[in-house]
Amino acid sequence: MKLRTFNTNDYNLLIRWIDSEKLNYQWGGPSFDFPLDIIQIDKHCAQAAVIPFIFVVEDSEAGYVELVKVSDESFRICRVFLSNHVRGQGIAKIMLKQLMALAKEQLQAKVLSLAVFKTNTVAKCCYESLGFVVTSHEIVTPSWDGEKWDLLIMEKSI
Repeated sequence: MKLRTFNTNDYNLLIRWIDSEKLNYQWGGPSFDFPLDIIQIDKHCAQAAVIPFIFVVEDSEAGYVELVKVSDESFRICRVFLSNHVRGQGIAKIMLKQLMALAKEQLQAKVLSLAVFKTNTVAKCCYESLGFVVTSHEIVTPSWDGEKWDLLIMEKSI
């Protein structure tokens, strides 16, 4: 299991994974229109602050995650996604541990932050098990399907 750099050859894989409007919103918030397409992904990944990765399990692409540079010592973990075939196996925790080590060792990160919808209790529990703590919360607009989704901001010093 390892992280590797996300590249243009992976765009269609990500498009296949993000296959519904609701999943698109859960994964990318209001930043991406559904259906996800190559133009949106390319524009997003071209930003200097965005560092995207694919997580490979047994020679198969299993997940996507990115770091976004906030400052020289602070990065935000964004757009965490696991393919259906590896969910429920503790893979997210392994992927995130590798990402945290990479951030510390290669990017000299001191602080990692992330945002998670309050309703996503599985992800929130995973982040808490890695030492992230809630530092604030926001009510997200636009909402999804008439519901307001609270967004929890979590942080960890590394």
